[in-house]
Formats: sequence, C-alpha cells, structure tokens
Amino acid sequence: MNVLRFMLENRTQVLELTLEHLWLVGLSTAFAVLIGVPLGIVISHRKSLYKPVLASANIIQTIPSLALFGFLLPVPWLGDRSDRLAILALTLYALLPIIRNTYTGIRGVDSAVVEAGRGMGLTESQLLFQVELPLAVSVILSGIRVAIVISVGLATIAAAIGAGGLGEFIFRGLAMVDDRVILAGAIPAAVLALVADLGVGWLERRLRPR
Repeated sequence: MNVLRFMLENRTQVLELTLEHLWLVGLSTAFAVLIGVPLGIVISHRKSLYKPVLASANIIQTIPSLALFGFLLPVPWLGDRSDRLAILALTLYALLPIIRNTYTGIRGVDSAVVEAGRGMGLTESQLLFQVELPLAVSVILSGIRVAIVISVGLATIAAAIGAGGLGEFIFRGLAMVDDRVILAGAIPAAVLALVADLGVGWLERRLRPR
C-alpha cells in the first residue's frame, strides 16, 4: 500500500519516466529490427557470413551493460547525449535474438515450397518477400518479443548514465535505501515487459502459418 500511495502521490513523475522508458525501448528496438532482420536474411542465404555475424552479436551479449555504457562514453557524438548512448547500447543488445530468429525462420521454410516458387518463375527477391518472410514472420516476431523484454530490463540501467527512464526511481531508491522508491520503478518496468510479451506473443500467434 505504501508503494501505491507513493506512486499516486508522484504519478506525474512516474508517467514521465515511463514515457522516457518507452521511448528508449521503442527506438532501440526499431533500430535493432532495421539492422537485425536484414542481417538475418543475408546470413540465411550466405552461409559464409553466419559465424562472424552471430559471433559478433554473441560477444556483445557477454559485455556487462554498465561496461558497455562506459566503453561508449568517450565517443564524441554519443557521449554528448546520454539518451543516444543508451539507445545505441540497447540496440546492440537486442540484435542477437532478432538476427538468430530471422535466420532460423527463413532456414526453416520448407525447401519444397521454395523450389515450387522457383518453378513458378519467381525471382529471388519475390521468393523472399512472397514466400520466405511470410512463412518465417512468426519466428521473427518471437525474436523481436525476446529483444523487447530484454530492452525493457536493460533500459533501467540506462539511468546510471543519466538517460532517464524508470531506472531513475530504482537508483534513487537504492541510494536512499527506500523500498517504495525502488518498487515505483521496478513495478512499472515489470508491467511494461509483461504487456510487451503478451502483445507481441498474441501477434506472433495470429501470424503463424496454418
């Protein structure tokens, strides 16, 4: 009850930080999709690029988030704005599940269906957009779903470099040793992750080939 009272008393700030959190997660996920899906498509058709691309994405995942923020801070254009730095870091962390699931989805398309498309005279680009991607879309969305949930959690750490978001409450609460303030940031972040997971999961099921 104390947490709810605190959140109601500070509802304007809770809403403001929640919107900042959504901005960080939404923009970084959009960039990750724009980069990750094409990379997944490329490595599904060029096996020689599979290992270097996946290895690079895996290495990024192994770097602790605070360490990655620290590595990026000296970069002139990024270091000037903490939100830019946070968006780049979150984008990098979101790449692995998107690339991997795009690859898995396209490679999982029945080869007989692809050959049938070729037999009908479809070009490679037509095969990609009319056959492979529609059949792989649910698997790709599964990767995006994982990426969003990861980003919601990691975006709380972005407050450590002044990027805003719900992590502001968490770090403030830790400094004050106040559970109410910590939970005022943790609870909305958990709700955002749950809503995103359920929403994208529903879309994934709707678009699954029958």
